[in-house]
Amino acid sequence: MGDKVSLFDNERKMAWMRYFSEKTALDVEALKLIDVSVKNKNLIPAVEANRVVLAFAGETRPTLFYDMWNAGLGACDVWLKEGLDPEGEVSSCKVSSCIDRGIAGPTVLLIVNEQADSAYKIGLQNKRFSKGSVRYVAHEIRAVIMSMLEVRSHDTICIISGESIAVEAAMSASEGAVIAVEYDESDRDSMEENVSKFGLNNVLIVPDTNPETLEMLPVPTTAFIVATEKLEGELRALLARNPKMRIIIYTLELNILAQIPALFEKYRIGNMEALQISVSKLRANGMFETKPVPWIISGVAGE
Repeated sequence: MGDKVSLFDNERKMAWMRYFSEKTALDVEALKLIDVSVKNKNLIPAVEANRVVLAFAGETRPTLFYDMWNAGLGACDVWLKEGLDPEGEVSSCKVSSCIDRGIAGPTVLLIVNEQADSAYKIGLQNKRFSKGSVRYVAHEIRAVIMSMLEVRSHDTICIISGESIAVEAAMSASEGAVIAVEYDESDRDSMEENVSKFGLNNVLIVPDTNPETLEMLPVPTTAFIVATEKLEGELRALLARNPKMRIIIYTLELNILAQIPALFEKYRIGNMEALQISVSKLRANGMFETKPVPWIISGVAGE
């Protein structure tokens, strides 16, 4: 996911900040600046989390206004100017009134979201995800998995058959990338729906972990794998790409769990830790509902 050189260099961005500070009541301290003109950055999560966003866009994002409206951001105020350099007057409107307006060239937007929620979100409720072919892990378990992943903003993460984990990882790796491996076509469709729904532009959806597939992608630093009988082949392919990768494996199956220590030894994955998570919820009828109890095994290759 290599980035091209943006048309908006640092000097132009500073000029646009001065322009909007003069034309509006812009509070520079509260400003989130994001360049989505050529980079695979996620505008919608940025607008959801920040009251004021200054966005630099281009023809690579033609449906930007519709995408924001579709994500529930139609009530946001937006000031927009076309062109590379700030000049002339500017007026504001609602995002909802711009949904039929495409972006055909360099465009700068000042977006104000009075309902912005800057709280760090981890373990999103399952009802927020696409109702496709995927059966999502309980959000409490996903919160634990995300804490184990320790995703940093510039990380590249490979997620195998973990759709909701891929969504949350993509939000955290805002300057990085998520490689989402989905073997089943219907699962890939569900992943595409989630990518669109959450406004994610840093997710690469691929059908397998074949060497010819992985070599065309950024090198991942961490992998999260929902384990199946393909596990050994996946480990072999991933470690050929990065021999020092962090590995986190999720399984509900005892026979797969029993194989993992030997696989870790074979592929020199050290610092192995195993964690079992149990979540029970009290239902309205007073009975406890127990969620599936997974094992999560982690380690680091090359140590």
